[in-house]
Amino acid sequence: MTALPVTRLTVLRAHRLTTHRTMRLLELRALTGIHLTLVCHRPRLPAALYQALRTADYSLTTDLDAARRHYYGMPIAEPPLADESAGTAGRWLTLPALERLISYDSPRSCTDPCTPPPIIWRHRPPPVPLTALTAQKVAHRLHAATAHPRLAAAVAAALFTGASLQQLATARPRDYDTAAATLALHDRARYTDGCAAHPVPPWASVFLRAAACFTRLVSGEDQELLAAPGDRAHLLRVAETAKLRPPQPPAARRKGMVGRVEWDWRERQEAERYEAVPTSRVRHSRP
Repeated sequence: MTALPVTRLTVLRAHRLTTHRTMRLLELRALTGIHLTLVCHRPRLPAALYQALRTADYSLTTDLDAARRHYYGMPIAEPPLADESAGTAGRWLTLPALERLISYDSPRSCTDPCTPPPIIWRHRPPPVPLTALTAQKVAHRLHAATAHPRLAAAVAAALFTGASLQQLATARPRDYDTAAATLALHDRARYTDGCAAHPVPPWASVFLRAAACFTRLVSGEDQELLAAPGDRAHLLRVAETAKLRPPQPPAARRKGMVGRVEWDWRERQEAERYEAVPTSRVRHSRP
């Protein structure tokens, strides 16, 4: 809610809320500053709701039109949001930037504060930027697929960095610079491109802001900003729920069942090419 930013929240059937859940809503209001409207479908407040509201500054009204004008003002005609049609929403988006998400690399994070330079693509080509339409589809699908800020941000970061999950896990909240719109990823061993700052496209900034707010609120500055290596199964499930996948192998080269996403196809290709390279033999003569 802080990242989007959401300014108003309306909860229907509030008479069914327990005291604990009402208190959580009031805590959310205090934390984010939202206008909270609780709609009670009864002539009187139930005891649980009345008990919780004793700790808050609130107003009570039975005039729905007056409440609507107070909280929302006069209605404003807004253009409808561009959305995917029912026919395209269920189709896979095949994105080459996700090819390295499941990789065998093992970058090392920096234990001390590090301010890396802008990324220079030395060992691999940069991911192709998403078109405006594709970026809009990706953002919409991620919002619909999960409410977990770190998992959504990790998928978004993989798309504009082309990084593996292991390297994404090196980022901490301090590595996201909102003013410069950059995300720093670390690799002390220089397995990939070393420590480098990646530019964050506008469509992905909301996910990075949400992850930074969430991480600071829950864990502090030393926790992973994005998904941790142990979150791999959850991360892939989010991507598949959003219908996002890397390029898939041809039918004759598939290892799994038809319809199952193969995330390690690129890694298998590289391993096969490496094994096909003949090794030189060195002859040793006896003294």
